[in-house]
Amino acid sequence: MKLIKSLAMATALVGIATTAFAQDSDPIKIGVPVGLSGANSVVAPSVVQAAELAVEEINEEGGILGRTVTLEIADDQSGAAGAQKAFDSLVYQHEVDVIISMETSAARNAGLPIVSRGGVPYIYTSFYEGRSCNPYLFVNAWVPEQQVPPVVDQFMEKDGAKKFFLIGSDYAFGRGMLEFARKYIEDNGGEVVGEEYLPMDGSDWTAIISNLKSSGADALVTSTAGGAPNVTLTKQLRGAGVDLPYGNLAVDEGTAKTMGADAAGIYISASYVTGIDSDENKAFLKAMDDKFGEDLRTPNDLSVPQYEGVYLYKAAVEKAGSTDPDAVLAALAEVSFTGPRGAISMNKQHHAPLNMYLGQVQEDGSVTVVNTFQNVDPGEQCPNL
Repeated sequence: MKLIKSLAMATALVGIATTAFAQDSDPIKIGVPVGLSGANSVVAPSVVQAAELAVEEINEEGGILGRTVTLEIADDQSGAAGAQKAFDSLVYQHEVDVIISMETSAARNAGLPIVSRGGVPYIYTSFYEGRSCNPYLFVNAWVPEQQVPPVVDQFMEKDGAKKFFLIGSDYAFGRGMLEFARKYIEDNGGEVVGEEYLPMDGSDWTAIISNLKSSGADALVTSTAGGAPNVTLTKQLRGAGVDLPYGNLAVDEGTAKTMGADAAGIYISASYVTGIDSDENKAFLKAMDDKFGEDLRTPNDLSVPQYEGVYLYKAAVEKAGSTDPDAVLAALAEVSFTGPRGAISMNKQHHAPLNMYLGQVQEDGSVTVVNTFQNVDPGEQCPNL
């Protein structure tokens, strides 16, 4: 009888050990909800490519804690309804270990309750309007405090602009960015002579452009949903003969290239441009070119944070010694990764100090850096976290 009990206990222990081993050897799943359709569809392919490169490099080096890393990509349709479906699928059906994604603010806000319920860490890799605070959310991209001042200062100090016209997409990002821009302009002695919005999926800017032309503005600042709205607005501005100093708070280098000559002269403020002269950036660009060749989408200020976000998660898991969400969340505020943008650490209230570059788009869509600002603080974002 004792022998039978001993054999039964041994069998049970072997079963537990086998289960634990299977769990430890299972792939680590990274969920990437992203706008493959809708407003973000112009830039989403570059984001997916950046994630694919990071995962390939990590797996070639032995994975994370010896485990293979896989991607689960879902179309959030660039909006709230699509994001709810995408997040629900990734968290509850695919049971991903982490969400790492570039998304519209509408999609992010819709996904946050789902990651909170599911207890899944979420690294948000998109520039945004700021102050999205959640214990599960970390951000490695810029906020208005880091991005707006270089553009407005350029127009006021170099171009003598005093009267500004603001145009945005009518959602959290568009309004949040321009709210900050208005305050910054007025605090520095300027005047906002017009502020108008079009729905995220809107494409006819005729009436707004007419109001701009009759406003007496001597500078234009826009904040539209990334991708398609940038293209339609800029094309119509050029077609209407608008030739004011023009700062776009939402265009990335990749989208600028798709605009062609229409984008020439636009000022952008970014944490990444392809011209960054560092060994890490040169290695990254070569690796992207080697992997994707003719299919490569221009790396940009939305895709590069995605690449670095995967590595920041890797660093957090290795520091934590496991994929346990609580341990990973604690580690995310303490780790850093040196990549194409330099050293990135999300240690400022779940946000990151960043080097910022004021650039101007050229005729071929490339960006010439006008000024560089080192280690710009994100300011007060989530003081209660």
